[in-house]
Amino acid sequence: MKTKPEFDADELNLITLAQEYSDEDKARKLFESWRWPGGKPICPHCKFDEAYAMKSKPGTKNKMRAGLYCCAACRKTFTATVGTVMEDSHLPISKWLMAMFLISSSKKGMSAHQVHRMLKITYKAAWFLCHRIRFSFGDDGVKLKGVVEADETFVGGRGENRTKSIRKIPVMVLLERGGRAKTRLVANVSQHNLGLALAECVDKSAIVNTDDHPGYKPALRAYRRHDVVNHSADEYHRRNPDGTISTTNSAESFFSLLKKGVYGSWHHVSREHLPKYANEFAFRWGTNKLTDGARMATMPPLFAGKRLMYRQPVN
Repeated sequence: MKTKPEFDADELNLITLAQEYSDEDKARKLFESWRWPGGKPICPHCKFDEAYAMKSKPGTKNKMRAGLYCCAACRKTFTATVGTVMEDSHLPISKWLMAMFLISSSKKGMSAHQVHRMLKITYKAAWFLCHRIRFSFGDDGVKLKGVVEADETFVGGRGENRTKSIRKIPVMVLLERGGRAKTRLVANVSQHNLGLALAECVDKSAIVNTDDHPGYKPALRAYRRHDVVNHSADEYHRRNPDGTISTTNSAESFFSLLKKGVYGSWHHVSREHLPKYANEFAFRWGTNKLTDGARMATMPPLFAGKRLMYRQPVN
């Protein structure tokens, strides 16, 4: 059975989403078109691309739920949410779509309490829903190339403690100029930790721009080029003889958005959950040239193969 998108994602906005896809059947078909862009349901158990829709017999009392498929190879049943962060969720898909749009279109993030009020679900459900969406934005494993900016900052602290780094959490960002972004939490801003983050996220062929932090220099000797912007001498932008520009202003802009989200929307973020919040901003940063609807349409493929439990199993 084939599923085809019924509209252009670029035209999707909050009004059309509420008017056209508040119906659960329409919402499910929309999600299926994004989950399986090829048009065929793919079994999450064996990855076979042939399945048939399960339908209840006429007059039966135990009716099958809508959107249930059976794999032609392994004979296991599944829906579009199986094998994703949405698996076993009791929330309607229409609520999930609305939350996905709100998170993808909120430049400085949205609190779970705001989602709880807007979608009329419990705060506990809203909190878990938002974290599952953020969890899907984890690292894709593809290293950054071209001109890459790297920088670090400290996030957290409340009241007087904001002036003291002891209560703050060091966060590092690495972003392609005009492209994707990756974030890493580090125990401390040391040469070893900076080098590990660079090795995980940046290809050796990249030109890396950093500030004058001494920890970057040894780690970047193996890379194509290392351009240093001397912030201690009030240098924030330099045009090189070959026409390239050395700066970390894009990284500074990323941190500005992240901190406004933390202080303005969530007020306080624990070390345990900060990586997911940072990944949310990295996702929006890498898709900032897309419309809100098109950005939302890129989410379902990221959901696949990921699972976040409310409580981790003991074993």
